[in-house]
Amino acid sequence: MTESTKITKSGFDLPKFEKGCVPRHIAIVMDGNGRWANDRGLTRIEGHKAGEAALLDVVAGALEAGVEFLTVYAFSTENWKRSPEEVRFLMGFNRQVLRERRDQLNVWGVRIRWAGRRPKLWLSVIDELKSAEALTSKNSKLNLTMCVNYGSRIEILDAVNAITQDVASGKIKPGSITEKGIQKYLNSNFLPDVDLFIRSSGEQRISNFLLWQSAYAEFVFMDTLWPDFDRRSLWQAIELYAGRNRRFGAAIDKPKLGNSK
Repeated sequence: MTESTKITKSGFDLPKFEKGCVPRHIAIVMDGNGRWANDRGLTRIEGHKAGEAALLDVVAGALEAGVEFLTVYAFSTENWKRSPEEVRFLMGFNRQVLRERRDQLNVWGVRIRWAGRRPKLWLSVIDELKSAEALTSKNSKLNLTMCVNYGSRIEILDAVNAITQDVASGKIKPGSITEKGIQKYLNSNFLPDVDLFIRSSGEQRISNFLLWQSAYAEFVFMDTLWPDFDRRSLWQAIELYAGRNRRFGAAIDKPKLGNSK
């Protein structure tokens, strides 16, 4: 067994999830790298480096649990507001991680996809994303989507602009647009709806991530900072998800016995 395949197994016992209780699509906001580093007297950049190992372990845990889609927030359209030094590092780091880990993920049977906008994104990062997509295009064990230069509001805005252009050109009839029709125009149109939305670090907000796709997602906010996050954290979130009652707007009338007057 090669070193690249060993990481899919660990000494941790995978919980026995009941059939149908594992979410098909998990989205993760990987938050807390900066705080993790600063708490240790390190720079934010060191925290981002530590977060790479966490991502790999979570991917391995998703494979073990049988998750079909894992979507992670790697760089948002709002992250350009950070210091030039941190932005330069994150661009180079995303490029480096893709280059160094794509072969490993390919061996695991992971298909890598990219969701995000081209404007402002470094061409070298786009090249690495496209290379990773091409290399892993035939894999089917897990779909890992890297959201790089992604923002949900701008994704929806881009879709609306594209739709209005097609209406103006006669490709679409006014008044005929459906929810499925809108979804086809989204940059992430290959993704199914999110079942489980996870955010690490204790923050309880979604930060403009997969707004359309998360309409009926179950949310789990965990106090663990991202570099300390591992497959056990993922499995804990899945267990919490499994205990939820997903009704999708429906309801069942169940009056408690003995309480009627």
